[in-house]
Amino acid sequence: MNQTLRTQKPTGKPTRRTASKEVRRQQLITSTINSIAKYGIGGTTMSTVTDDAGLSLGIVNFHFESKQKLFEETLLFLAREHHEHWQTGYKDAGLGAADKLRAIVGAHFHPKICTRKKLAVWFAFYGEAGRRKVYRKLIEDIDAERFEISVQLCEKIAEEGGYHGIPPRQIANMLESLYDGLWLDILTYPGSYSRETAQDHVLAFLASIFPEHFAMPDF
Repeated sequence: MNQTLRTQKPTGKPTRRTASKEVRRQQLITSTINSIAKYGIGGTTMSTVTDDAGLSLGIVNFHFESKQKLFEETLLFLAREHHEHWQTGYKDAGLGAADKLRAIVGAHFHPKICTRKKLAVWFAFYGEAGRRKVYRKLIEDIDAERFEISVQLCEKIAEEGGYHGIPPRQIANMLESLYDGLWLDILTYPGSYSRETAQDHVLAFLASIFPEHFAMPDF
């Protein structure tokens, strides 16, 4: 019996301590999002985060080396969440390039991703002049992957439809600008821009470029 216990292989399931650590880290990141959305980056402190989380300062210091590290992990969480969401839609979409591109567009305006609170945090990071380069460096690979996939999809659609207008790389650049601009409109003018309206604006742009592959939305 003792020999059996000594040679038994681990199950691979997380221990209670590991699970608790992951839960605590996520709790602090969520509270950082809440705090930045409410107070901005300049007004967010360890105290505003821990007050929101209902935890002690010692807990946040245990999980994150500094407030800056907490900020960086929060930005990475948002970027990875967005990445996983559009990747899932992209992989689950139909085989056609237009379906895949439509899935990427839809992921930008999904209720889980496109919330005023999360948008406020994105733009708070974008507005940090002193550390903007640091923040961009953290997520540039994630953004570059999506951009290059969009370029490839636009190339495929242009080839399928015999389109000879705007170059695919420029179309992908314009899509990225539309995503950011419409996110800002949703955040700034919540009464005028909904997620659905914003998504329709992007689809209208694609319909004007690729009319055989995208239908013009009804406004």
